[in-house]
Amino acid sequence: MSAAHGTGGAASMPLYEIRGLVCSYGEVPVLRIESLSIPADGPTAIVGHNGSGKSTLLKVLAFLLKPDSGTVRFQGRDISGQGSDLRTGATLLLQDPYLLRRSVFENVAYGLRARGENTGLADRVAESLELVGLSPDFAKREWFQLSGGESRRVALASRLVLRTKALLLDEPTANVDEENAAVVATAVRQAWERWGTVPLIASHDLPWVEGVTSRKIGLRRGMVEGVSF
Repeated sequence: MSAAHGTGGAASMPLYEIRGLVCSYGEVPVLRIESLSIPADGPTAIVGHNGSGKSTLLKVLAFLLKPDSGTVRFQGRDISGQGSDLRTGATLLLQDPYLLRRSVFENVAYGLRARGENTGLADRVAESLELVGLSPDFAKREWFQLSGGESRRVALASRLVLRTKALLLDEPTANVDEENAAVVATAVRQAWERWGTVPLIASHDLPWVEGVTSRKIGLRRGMVEGVSF
């Protein structure tokens, strides 16, 4: 996979910088990261066993969970204020994605409409569906007409269409067949190559991860166990 996307000087700045991060649920600390820098010049996988803190880290990076202490910088800016302008820079696809009770088109277009980005809406929806292996005509289907694999593809398309700087994926191949796993791999590579969207993928599916990126952050009991960039 090429890392030569035209990001200009921004490629030299880390996508995220974490210092002294502590995040707890109740009295139990689930993340304790002293120092971590995540590059902006290609996809990165976050690997570790269940309970290692992968999902919690993604929620912090998506501005959905405020840490107890520490600093997180996104493209050089402190996210502690969690301003709306920063939130538009990242989007998270959860392990069990949820679709709205409406058509495929409206599901994929929802985020763009919410941001007031209505120019070229049909073309952007069609391109995002194509990235996940679905034809533009698929947009006419209703949510209840979709299989489980199709629902996951539509949910991914609804994130891809936003063309955010960071695309955060939580166990994107959990409970999917080989065909759908291959579609996800192609889509996230294409998002980077076309738009410079940086995928950060939390997964324990190491064979699949290695087909997407050689960059890995290992987590164990909420702490960084190893980094390979």
